[in-house]
Amino acid sequence: MNVSLRQLRAFLAVAHARHFRRAAESLHLTQPAVSRHIADLEAELGVRLFDRNTREVVPTEAGRYLQGAVERLLDELEGVLAHVHTESERRSGKVRVAAVPTLSAGLMPRCIAACARDFPQLTVQLHDQAQTLVLDSVRNGEVDFGLAIEPADRESFEIETILHDPFVLVCRTDHPLAALAQVPWKKLKDQPLVLLDQTSGSRRLIDRQLAAQRIEGNVVQQAGHPLTAFRMVEAGLGVSVTPRLSLPAPGALVTRPLTPTAERAVTLIRRRHRSLSPTAQLVWNSIRDTAAAWANTDTAKRRTITPR
Repeated sequence: MNVSLRQLRAFLAVAHARHFRRAAESLHLTQPAVSRHIADLEAELGVRLFDRNTREVVPTEAGRYLQGAVERLLDELEGVLAHVHTESERRSGKVRVAAVPTLSAGLMPRCIAACARDFPQLTVQLHDQAQTLVLDSVRNGEVDFGLAIEPADRESFEIETILHDPFVLVCRTDHPLAALAQVPWKKLKDQPLVLLDQTSGSRRLIDRQLAAQRIEGNVVQQAGHPLTAFRMVEAGLGVSVTPRLSLPAPGALVTRPLTPTAERAVTLIRRRHRSLSPTAQLVWNSIRDTAAAWANTDTAKRRTITPR
């Protein structure tokens, strides 16, 4: 059976007005359009719904039964739609976001601040985790969504790339490589390297780039967090390769671009075939917008800085 909502609304309008022209005016339709809706509805149901004469249109017994039933159904439908609309307008509650450490420290503070400014009734709860734990938390539904480096397993997630973050060299100010404006990856040959460990989403990308440059990395220390790696570099244990977003505060260390440029894809991820709640979607959109603003600002800064 193929009965449309438009036909049912036209039927109720005629039943209430007892007149096709007045019903058409109430619906902002032409009278022939309303007549066609009624005729199609009667043909589909196989029953006459109105008795017509020169003065008025009167529902038949079947028409009166249908009128009562449809009024109840449409009242219930409007209530359901109003509830869904209210849910979509909600801007309060708690949203749980898992993020890898380099993004928890480099991007998420700005995102959380933007949400606090734009949606003061909404709380963003950050789960600062290694890449593997971020993926597990999203996969198991422990968080609403995650912010991670593009996962190798793309089948389990809905993924949106929001940023491309280049890798840079971090070294002490008195290190010979600090005198260069840009550092070729090949210069890292035989250099003692302090890198993030294998739980980091960036490490496999750094290893891949070293292999592409035919460099057997001399990894002397591995750290679970960028700050630990930076402290080791400060202590003179070696140099590090890190994403630009995780750069240390100005001080005893300097950063230099690596050539050729290698980047990591920063992605928002959620479980495949699962819709976000309205509040989670607000935070997802806010993180995307904050990342875009950072990328534009970072690009502008790089264009205006003349290498030493």
